[in-house]
Amino acid sequence: MHQPVVTRHFTDGQFGQLHYRMAGKVSSKPSIVCLHMVPKSSRSYQHILPLLAQDRLVIAIDYPGYGESAAPFDESQASIETYAHAVWQVLKHLGVTYVDFVGYHTGCMVSVRAAHLYPQWVNKVINIAAPVFLESEVQTFCDMYAPIPLDEQGTRFRIMWERVIQHRGPGMTLQMCAASMAENLRAGEAYEWGHMAAFHHAAQYIEDIKTLPHRLFVMNLNDDMRVQSERVDAHLKNGFRKDYFQWSTGFLDAFAQDVATEWLAFFDDKTLS
Repeated sequence: MHQPVVTRHFTDGQFGQLHYRMAGKVSSKPSIVCLHMVPKSSRSYQHILPLLAQDRLVIAIDYPGYGESAAPFDESQASIETYAHAVWQVLKHLGVTYVDFVGYHTGCMVSVRAAHLYPQWVNKVINIAAPVFLESEVQTFCDMYAPIPLDEQGTRFRIMWERVIQHRGPGMTLQMCAASMAENLRAGEAYEWGHMAAFHHAAQYIEDIKTLPHRLFVMNLNDDMRVQSERVDAHLKNGFRKDYFQWSTGFLDAFAQDVATEWLAFFDDKTLS
């Protein structure tokens, strides 16, 4: 079967240009919009995009300040709300008005917030993990992901690499680890703005999933958000959680075909609405 080609594009955004990847063509099926964790980018979805795009359009978008998208002018402008609006700026530019969302970690928050902004244009939502933070945890995570100052010893980069290896999942090769590390470096001194935005959005995310009118599928991996994800059940209005403990960080690259099969089964199931 012919594999759709992934192409890369830019459009104007609030702070400069927004970058996105696309594969496939608009069809009668909702377009799939893939939203990354931070400090990564749409590159996280590069291998799965063509697998999803056999019969529909698939888009992966870089938030302002990540990947190739221009950064906010200061940290106060870096928020989940800002990222969600950027998603719709790209979709409106493309004339896309009916979508399925996939969000990964930070992207979970962005996807659900974006769905609330234009609920009439959204079909279903997948969250890879559910970052349901306790109020008592938020400061701990802020401290853990506080920016590490640059020094001549390369402390920031050593800790980054140690974390990549610590969270490395089954099938994640050293080459994949190196690519993940490289993604961390692209945002420069603003690399942790997205994490801070996510932690400050913690309470709003819970409210958003409680009131989300769309069907929500939470994929719970064996990763660093497993504990938080298992709290989501009490907040789901129209959704479910399914555990995938055989998968962890790197699974989008290592098991792209299997993941695509799971996502398409959910999106195409007419009994789930």
